[in-house]
Amino acid sequence: VQLVESGGGLVQPGGSLRLSCATSGFSFSTSVMRWYRQAPGKEREWVAYINPIGSMTNYASSVKGRFAISRDNTENTAYLQMNSLKLEDTAVYYCHTVYHFENYWGQGTQVTVSA
Repeated sequence: VQLVESGGGLVQPGGSLRLSCATSGFSFSTSVMRWYRQAPGKEREWVAYINPIGSMTNYASSVKGRFAISRDNTENTAYLQMNSLKLEDTAVYYCHTVYHFENYWGQGTQVTVSA
């Protein structure tokens, strides 16, 4: 199982980024996908959830209305569109799945929101 995030970077407050999570080695189209983030000195926190067919999503209250999770089951890739970014969104962002009762994480991608 491999999860590889990309798309992070430096952005000004109010800007946008789109993160990608390319996956392989498991049945992506039947797996829930989640995004988490970890800011410096803080615990990792859940950000967003999407069900296997993409018909149901859920978000942490801190990002609801600004972030959108999606997936392309033909490309085995999950996405996180982040709009109206705030300073407090600065963190390393990780995608996550559970497969055969094991947790799998990507290596993370750094998002820095700074003026």
